[in-house]
Amino acid sequence: MRLFVSVDLDGLAEGVADAQARLPETGSLRPVDPAGAHVTLEFLGEVAPDRLDDLEAALTTAVDDAGVGRFTMVVGGLGVFPSLDYISVVWAGVREGGPELTRLHDAVERETTALGFDPADHDFTPHVTLARMNDARGKEAVQRVVQEADPTVGRLDVTEIRLTESRLTDDGPVYETVARVPFA
Repeated sequence: MRLFVSVDLDGLAEGVADAQARLPETGSLRPVDPAGAHVTLEFLGEVAPDRLDDLEAALTTAVDDAGVGRFTMVVGGLGVFPSLDYISVVWAGVREGGPELTRLHDAVERETTALGFDPADHDFTPHVTLARMNDARGKEAVQRVVQEADPTVGRLDVTEIRLTESRLTDDGPVYETVARVPFA
């Protein structure tokens, strides 16, 4: 199973689609399915099904350790990874709720690393992926939109994290919630 830990944007698919509509049609941008929009706290990769119980217990510990209760997350603005000079991902940022997401990420990474999973090889930046860019066609138009547009995707009450399976298909990834870990 290919797994990641996420905060899902339930109810914000329309806001995600509206933000994606601001992006130029370049032939090189592949938008993500707005219905599956989420903030990835930790990507775990391939996980044997017999590890799910230990993983769910670790995520419960992580939520407790993070000390995060229900909070509001506001998603908006645009950014890119890794840089405006070389764009591979266009994303919407987190305007409110970033500190809580960072505490959750840190606690999840600590617990999953203790189970033998590799920590992320980059700093955590709370974001929602809007599109992936295959090549440099239309890069200038994407740069212009990212620098000028400031869409608000929406506001969400966050009450849990999820362990999510990602099945890769020819039509893009299909996500399924494996476990939910609510805040105390």
